[in-house]
Amino acid sequence: MGDPAEIWARSVRRQVTDVRAAEHLLDWLLTRRFPRIWVPTPGERDLRQLLKHRDKLVRMQTSLKNQLHFLAMSQGVCRKRKLWSERGRAELEALRLGLWASQRRAELLELLDSLGPRLRELNQAVEMQAEQRADCRELMKVKGVRPVTSLAYVLTLGPVERFPNSRKVVSYLGLNPSEHSSGGRQRLGHISKQGNEMTRWLLVEAGQSAAQFDPELRRRYLRLKFRRGAKVAKVAMARQLAVRLYWTLRQAKTAPSPVRTPGSPARTLGEATPSIL
Repeated sequence: MGDPAEIWARSVRRQVTDVRAAEHLLDWLLTRRFPRIWVPTPGERDLRQLLKHRDKLVRMQTSLKNQLHFLAMSQGVCRKRKLWSERGRAELEALRLGLWASQRRAELLELLDSLGPRLRELNQAVEMQAEQRADCRELMKVKGVRPVTSLAYVLTLGPVERFPNSRKVVSYLGLNPSEHSSGGRQRLGHISKQGNEMTRWLLVEAGQSAAQFDPELRRRYLRLKFRRGAKVAKVAMARQLAVRLYWTLRQAKTAPSPVRTPGSPARTLGEATPSIL
């Protein structure tokens, strides 16, 4: 499978017909310059289905909670996260509602309770798959990155060697700003939002968690939030986290293996000498 953007970028004539397209592809094949594109394996595509299924159920759970929040707030009850505690749940069920509002509340609560065990099973499956992959274990060492984000990042990017720098990764994930420049004046707009939407959303969520634990990211987040607003700051943290994860994988791939020295079979060159104190 070839990269269509690179193939047609080398085309001289912009007038496209079936015959010219076939001749252009044949020329690429005969000259052995066919730009192959990375294709995930069947196992990786199946793991993507696991993440997508979990993502859809999480969004359904959020939608159900928002609808129940609406019913509670219509009666003057605003508990936010406390609404899902044992006391908040009892208060929600005790609200006096109309006939159809009561039926809606009962069915929404039933659907919400049925999603809980399914999501726990999917979370356990994601954690097991992430623990079995060395690259995911390496990413989970970064603050704010958990199994779901690490597995989605690895399955979306594939081999990290196919990206020469972090700018390519940011563009691949759709976190780069759109550009409308003309006449020597640069105009940058909103992010392009190309690539995998689920991975981009997970990076935004993980970036906020990383900003809570990492002092450097937290300073950048607060500065951008003061200057540009919370939304821009969250996207910026997602970009910073994507770049950090990229270099984590690159350094893990290029790290030299320990070398055994003659006469010292119990210790390698990369290990520190044990202290006698």
